[in-house]
Amino acid sequence: MTALRIPEEISARIRATAGNRCGYCLTYQRYAMQVLEIEHIIPKAKGGTNDEDNLWLACRLCNNAKGTKTHGVDPLTGRRVKLFNPRGQQWQRHFFWSDDGTRVNGRTACGRATVGGLNLNNEIALVVRRNWVSAGWHPPTI
Repeated sequence: MTALRIPEEISARIRATAGNRCGYCLTYQRYAMQVLEIEHIIPKAKGGTNDEDNLWLACRLCNNAKGTKTHGVDPLTGRRVKLFNPRGQQWQRHFFWSDDGTRVNGRTACGRATVGGLNLNNEIALVVRRNWVSAGWHPPTI
């Protein structure tokens, strides 16, 4: 995939609006091993545009897991639903942290489908979050 080239002022605005963290797993840029990426909420392959209102910040794990997905399956109901839109929806309405602060849990059909569809609780994320919790850096405030 070719890197998205957008003007620096738009990139800076997206990063600031996103709070310099991934819109899906809430990983802060300062704790990430790689630069957070500007991603298409609606993938270009599915008709999405490069317009600012279709762009958001994501960590590489979430962006790669999302790929061209726009929908996922709610494991509770089996229904196909739209994935979480970090630009248009509030994280805390759709997700919550486990008591130990390491797992993202879905609160709604959209949240549950996104947790599974983006594999938000993959092994790497859980190990890293445990270390962040031990350091007092996690879970992030919302």
